[in-house]
Amino acid sequence: MKSYILTFLKGIAMGAADVVPGVSGGTIAFITGIYERLLDAIKSVNLSNMKLFFKGKFKAFWRNIDGAFLLSLLSGIALSLFTLAHLMTYLLDHYPILLWSFFFGLILASTVFVGKDVRWNWKTILFFLLFTIVAFFVTSPTNVPLNSENSYWYLFLCGAIAICAMILPGISGSFILVLLGQYYFVLEAVKELNIVVILVFGTGALIGILAFSNILSWLFKHFKMLTLASLTGFMFGSLNKIWPWKETVLTYSNSDGIIKPLTEKNISPIQFEALTNQDNQLFWAIFLMIIGFSIIFVIEFIASKTHKEKA
Repeated sequence: MKSYILTFLKGIAMGAADVVPGVSGGTIAFITGIYERLLDAIKSVNLSNMKLFFKGKFKAFWRNIDGAFLLSLLSGIALSLFTLAHLMTYLLDHYPILLWSFFFGLILASTVFVGKDVRWNWKTILFFLLFTIVAFFVTSPTNVPLNSENSYWYLFLCGAIAICAMILPGISGSFILVLLGQYYFVLEAVKELNIVVILVFGTGALIGILAFSNILSWLFKHFKMLTLASLTGFMFGSLNKIWPWKETVLTYSNSDGIIKPLTEKNISPIQFEALTNQDNQLFWAIFLMIIGFSIIFVIEFIASKTHKEKA
């Protein structure tokens, strides 16, 4: 029971991360030690096990898909998404520098955490650099989001693409939704409980994650070090998106008539203060970076201690 409560709490952390454009729930899964188990559980929801379900062999089906683990994790994610959507949007609107600073420290520490398990050689270094560059350009805050109608087929496609990013450490599904022009539409649907939009998006996400989890699981099984090096590069390159101090380049007006940033560029804290006439909050930003950075190693220490006690 204790392990499932911990899994539920990890799900809450994953859901909170996925709400923020720039932070990946996959990163949280990775640093809390459930990433490969999550991939295996998702991968096991296949035709063979579904036949067990339809034949009435529910216990075998539940056991084969690691059902208790999935239920605990998904319950935490769902609770977090539906309860923290308001909080995260409020923090993004009112305390963006402090929120981004905390997550910057978190992702930086995650990069170190994952990277220390890699056996570094010329191949892993090459993959690390390659995926760092890919993540850097994909997550660039200067990328202009696509303008698209909120049609159901496009929403379905966005769900399938975004969920793949959500389970990749370092690449944020929320940010991919921003680039696809659907982030605020989906977030509003969640807050307003728009069942049709949630179902269409969720169906796309379900199909996307079932397909992509098989690919990732296969890569871990056959090319673990290269996969770890690539994921480390993803996380390191994604720091480009969550740098706390930004200058707005283009803006847009949302459905409430409020002006929001459309594209931005990263600047130094000193430049931010000079350009915006606002406090750069440097002291508290650095403090929260340190807190975010430290949390990862506290989690690792607790997980390591728990593992030794079990052994």
